[in-house]
Amino acid sequence: MSAAATALELSSLSAGYGRYDVVRDVSLRVAQGEAVALLGPNGAGKTTVLRSIMGLVKHRRGTIRVEGADLSRLPTHRIARGHAALVPEGRRLFLNQSVESNLLLGALHLRREQERVQQLLESVYELFPILRDYRRRPASALSGGEQQMVAIGRMLMSDPRLLLLDEPSLGLAPIAIEGVVAALLKLREQRRSLLLVEQRVDLALRVCDRVYVLAGGEIVVDERADAVDAEARALITVYLG
Repeated sequence: MSAAATALELSSLSAGYGRYDVVRDVSLRVAQGEAVALLGPNGAGKTTVLRSIMGLVKHRRGTIRVEGADLSRLPTHRIARGHAALVPEGRRLFLNQSVESNLLLGALHLRREQERVQQLLESVYELFPILRDYRRRPASALSGGEQQMVAIGRMLMSDPRLLLLDEPSLGLAPIAIEGVVAALLKLREQRRSLLLVEQRVDLALRVCDRVYVLAGGEIVVDERADAVDAEARALITVYLG
């Protein structure tokens, strides 16, 4: 498939902290309009991969391309201007600010394009109608699931080519997880390009086209979600610990 049809391509990525490589020689790909899961146990390096894509961790070797653009030397604020956006683990909202203020923070680089900002805001409210009703409430007044909606909406407000989500189900009640799943399925219907870091195999298989498993800093499984049978699922579960 041509580079033009590739949303994300990591080639031989090695990255870490201090002298230690957390991930080594990681290669993975997300096609345009594809949802891909990156699974793995705690400490496997999943978050390091996402942070490397966003320029928050400087990789030592390898290349990072989003729709053909080399992000390797771009600072984080340039990457966040439409190349890629991240929903971090723990959401990291400004809890004393209103829902709408938190959403608009995602579109700071578009502040001179008010018509576009309003279009993006409307699209977020269409995806999460409850946020329109709660738009003037402080984020602290929302449930965990509702806060996760705000975090996903803030990501979408930057109008990114690539969506990155780090453990969006973490710490949520089952009913809130179902709300996150429904939102991710809608994004799939919209043909958004998505890389999802998760530990829940069931969620990943429901939402994604393909799954990678990262263990010990290396890719150990690369499989289509619809090809994951009971045996393959058992193997993935072993890697997840």
